[in-house]
Amino acid sequence: MVKIVHAQTVLAEEDLIALKQKCKESSTKDALSTAVQHYLECEYTDIGDKMWTQKLERVVQKKQKMSV
Repeated sequence: MVKIVHAQTVLAEEDLIALKQKCKESSTKDALSTAVQHYLECEYTDIGDKMWTQKLERVVQKKQKMSV
């Protein structure tokens, strides 16, 4: 069984508006839930500074495949 808890945070209003737009959610609750779920599932969140290196390597690989 999953235990559900209530969590709160403080955000700047413009950050919350931007988050809702990026997540394509109209409610604060849904936008925060979407953002947290993405963060937990994203393969780049655990690798810190190496994230940009890995992302760039994938872009280069895709471009190389497209030019072949």
